[in-house]
Amino acid sequence: MSRFLPEPDYSHDSPSRIGILLINLGTPEAPTASSVRTYLREFLSDPRVVELPRPLWWLILNLFVLPFRPRKSAAKYAAIWDKEGSPLRVHTIRQTKLLAGYLTQGGHPDISVEYAMRYGSPNAESALMRLKARGATRILVFPMYPQYAASTTASAFDAVAKAAARIRNLPELRVVRNFHDHPDYIRALARQIERLWQREGKPDKLVMSFHGLPKACLDRGDPYFCECHKTARLLAAQLYLKPEQYELTFQSRFGRTEWLKPDTESTLRGLPAKGIKKVDVVCPGFVADCLETLEEIALEGKATFLSAGGQSYRYIPALNEEDDFITALRNITLGTMQDWLAIPPPAPADLKVRAATAQKLGGH
Repeated sequence: MSRFLPEPDYSHDSPSRIGILLINLGTPEAPTASSVRTYLREFLSDPRVVELPRPLWWLILNLFVLPFRPRKSAAKYAAIWDKEGSPLRVHTIRQTKLLAGYLTQGGHPDISVEYAMRYGSPNAESALMRLKARGATRILVFPMYPQYAASTTASAFDAVAKAAARIRNLPELRVVRNFHDHPDYIRALARQIERLWQREGKPDKLVMSFHGLPKACLDRGDPYFCECHKTARLLAAQLYLKPEQYELTFQSRFGRTEWLKPDTESTLRGLPAKGIKKVDVVCPGFVADCLETLEEIALEGKATFLSAGGQSYRYIPALNEEDDFITALRNITLGTMQDWLAIPPPAPADLKVRAATAQKLGGH
């Protein structure tokens, strides 16, 4: 039995296409304990996510995490699940379709767009094979994480590399490493916030909450912390905010190790005592709403702030299907693939025609 996947049918006169593979984190198939357990087992078994020694982490995961955490997490998923399914999957599918449409309208109907989930389905292997079946010989891998982190972006690359090891006729691959400071991404974030402020007024403070990481990742050279701060500075500048008008925080702590600070929950709890009664919270590290934004920030964050004496709390949704963001996706992908989009060399038949024409005209 071959170690390689079956190659799709191929015809020598088939045109070569470009493919784009959007990769997001993943989601359980349903808001149930069993589905969440399956998802968490894959997610938390990734050595990019948890860097403890494997034997030690295997014991912790199987004896203390998986027997208890799935039921609690399933309740959280149930609170944000909608009739179409997981919000992360729903938004990712829509983003994929919209990006393909924007590219077609912009004169690139020959670019195919697929999506994959790092954990769960569809996985990177199946998505790559779908692109190959459409004739893609050059594929841009686009992890949907604005700020690079080993636990997210690099893990997505791992999944693609693992899939590539099973592909006989490997396409040319290119990756988007990050887009934390891309002007179109910053502009899309700013316009999302400005629209709310134009309708309903400004808060006392804007909290920019990014997903947290263990501090050890920063100490070992992960650039995530620095890229989050750069995103925050650029966004604040785009919004003409003074330093005292916004605050950067980190959410989603897990385990007992030290995580990046300041912590979102503690910050929200402490703001009312400082006279900050009205806050807006945006999550610039998430391009699609998911458990961490809809449950942890929109629901739990609001409860924390109001119970501490706050008066007004607004969660600003992720970019999702906003026109400005899909435009940013289009511009980032086209900019990364500029040389791929150049006029291809003439086919052999065209060369023969040109040679015959040149001979008639007395050329060489």
